[in-house]
Amino acid sequence: MPVTVVRFNLVEPGATPTSLRARYRAAVEMAAYADEQGVSTVQTEEHHGVENNWLPSPFVFAGAVFGATRRIAVTVSAVIGPLHDPLRLAEDIAVLDLVSGGRLVTVAGIGYRPEEYAQFDVDWKGRGKLQDEVLQTLLRAWTGEPFAYRGRTVRVTPRPGTEPHPLLLVGGSSKAAARRAARLGLPFFPSAHLPELESYYKERLVEYGTEGWTMMPAAETPLLHVAEDPDRAWAEYGKHFLHEARTYASWQSAGIRSAVRSGAATVAELRAEGVYRIVTPDECVALGLDNYVLHPLVGGMPVEEGWRGLRLFAERVLPRLAD
Repeated sequence: MPVTVVRFNLVEPGATPTSLRARYRAAVEMAAYADEQGVSTVQTEEHHGVENNWLPSPFVFAGAVFGATRRIAVTVSAVIGPLHDPLRLAEDIAVLDLVSGGRLVTVAGIGYRPEEYAQFDVDWKGRGKLQDEVLQTLLRAWTGEPFAYRGRTVRVTPRPGTEPHPLLLVGGSSKAAARRAARLGLPFFPSAHLPELESYYKERLVEYGTEGWTMMPAAETPLLHVAEDPDRAWAEYGKHFLHEARTYASWQSAGIRSAVRSGAATVAELRAEGVYRIVTPDECVALGLDNYVLHPLVGGMPVEEGWRGLRLFAERVLPRLAD
């Protein structure tokens, strides 16, 4: 059975508080529906100060999802570690781990937008050292025992329920990220299909005498929307996919490697590229993917269209993937 994912970043250009309230409510209701239908995971993420209202608080959103569901996991991919107080982050993740019964997966990255660091008055150039401190602090904090932190002794309670600690992966597309994961004995989450980086990580595990594993995107990981008539859907809703693609493109320098990377400037170019795909139920099944990632509210997609796509996937694709 493939892994099935419903992704939410709650983007809505030109939103009002009323429209955003409806979008957030719909996302939680969609997560509950996905849980009932047997979808594996809700994926969410973190960005700050974005004009299109990109979700800045993934753990708050995860808490709302956990309150509305019973089985589905929530993956935060990724939390920008250096922008968070390490002790508070340890507490928040511990509480979510307890509330959810261990359904939270956290991927810790360092981000790629200097503007976000400036907003929180965090040193961009020192982000690597800050990330080391965050990860080391989380691992120490979750023991529930007192430990030395910035020249004083602290203790974080409650302890999370998952042993030895909540699932924590190190994300990134650099050798520095791979070394960091290996040094700490944490699993590695490359931000794209990067077999050479996975090999480098495994070599560093041997060097450091630690153990770990890799969760890497497949070479082909399109973001999907299901529709009866893809031509009509592209004509009516392609602008929402293009908005997200162009936003990502404006953030990603040449050195950033991502599974979601588009060079398209028009809807037609985006459709031809294949990073985002609108497919019929039959076409969706025929893709034969290991991971199906649905993006029902992409780029300000109208809520009603998001629901249509999600229901088509749940009713006419998901049962056939189990066969």
